[in-house]
Amino acid sequence: MMTNDDAFSGRPLAALARLLETGEVRSRDLAGAACAAIADEGREGAKIYLHHDPDQVRRAADASDMARRAGHAAGPLAGLPISIKDLFDVAGEVTRAGSTVLSDSAPADRDAPVVARLKAAGAVLTGRTNMTEFAFSGLGLNPHYGTPGNSRDRERIPGGSSSGAAISVTDGMAAAAVGSDTGGSVRIPAALTGLAGFKPTRTAVPLTGVLPLASSLDSIGPLAPTVACCALLHAVMSGTDPSALRPMPVAGLRLGVPRNHVLEALDSTVARRFDHALSVLGKAGARLEDIQVPEYDALSALNAKGGLAAPEAFAWHRDLLARRGGGYDPRVRLRIQRGETVPVADYIDTLAARPRLKESFEARLSRFDAFIMPTVPVVAPEIAPLEADDDLYIRTNQLILRNPSTVNFLDGCAVTVPCHDSDDLPVGLMLVGPAGGDRRLLEVAAAVEPLVAPHSA
Repeated sequence: MMTNDDAFSGRPLAALARLLETGEVRSRDLAGAACAAIADEGREGAKIYLHHDPDQVRRAADASDMARRAGHAAGPLAGLPISIKDLFDVAGEVTRAGSTVLSDSAPADRDAPVVARLKAAGAVLTGRTNMTEFAFSGLGLNPHYGTPGNSRDRERIPGGSSSGAAISVTDGMAAAAVGSDTGGSVRIPAALTGLAGFKPTRTAVPLTGVLPLASSLDSIGPLAPTVACCALLHAVMSGTDPSALRPMPVAGLRLGVPRNHVLEALDSTVARRFDHALSVLGKAGARLEDIQVPEYDALSALNAKGGLAAPEAFAWHRDLLARRGGGYDPRVRLRIQRGETVPVADYIDTLAARPRLKESFEARLSRFDAFIMPTVPVVAPEIAPLEADDDLYIRTNQLILRNPSTVNFLDGCAVTVPCHDSDDLPVGLMLVGPAGGDRRLLEVAAAVEPLVAPHSA
């Protein structure tokens, strides 16, 4: 069996697929390497996976190898180990959403459509990954099951809420991962761990069988080594064309650089790497234009009135809170309960303002191929201070969610790509497009990615 380092090491899905096609490796090898990494006592498999059945994973891999030998390799993900967040229904498994209060719930009686599509495309599911309880934080802390440490520094947060999803990939426990994104929960952990991550248009991937946080904002997206990997997984999950991306030429790309709201309070590493990325892209011929985006400032005012996430989350959780509220992470419970205090009129006003802001935002964006900004204003902070200090936790969570959450409210799509120096903690560069512009944005990101990648610094 190949070693874990031989199996993964950040290889793109297409490269692994070629190795499977040529017979240089088997799906059993990849699955075995992932299972070995999860079981390794020197790693954090128990914090990263909330459910993992190595025998089931190996059986699925063996079935994939047998089908391939018979000439029946099915789908673009055939034989590839993929992890899924503990938010998606899988037949026969309990969907806990990173919580203990759902541990005694009945197992799902069917796969969520997104899970069914992954299986139909040949993916070997490695298990269910850890997350912030009920997906309601961008930091990735979980007091019930432990917080997976960032692969670059175990004392630092992985980002959330798809915390285990990101670390399953960076630690070689899966070739790619699937998470959810309500305010940045795919892009934040991807950015803080050095991965690519994609938040699609909200309606692109079906949400049936996915435990909701905020139905107006939820979306499903991949975390993976490259933009091309994300595009392939998104195509499978959205039922769209899985053909290879055609990166747009960088020369002549029109990139808007918002100078309000999203560039405030950057730490020195993020500021330096963002400026470097702009410089590299400008030298390659991209047309960069500094702009003001008043819709971002308007969002701040709306969120001050309560926003959408808290009241929508409370609507789903109110009965469960009444019965089992003492079992929640207190910080998550507090955020959800704030939804009860949002006046109905303010919630309705926010809903009414959303399409108007989206329309004006998309008109502003229409002059550009994408907006470009830091995904997260800071590198991954240390875990211990956040666990100890509620006020610090709240402030840091708000800061880390600030940039990516604008895309969810305005119902756009967004990609994060790594842009850090190889000696730095990971930094993400975010490209933003309009609703429905998913494929085009991925092609823009695929062009930008190699120019700003860590090895280019």
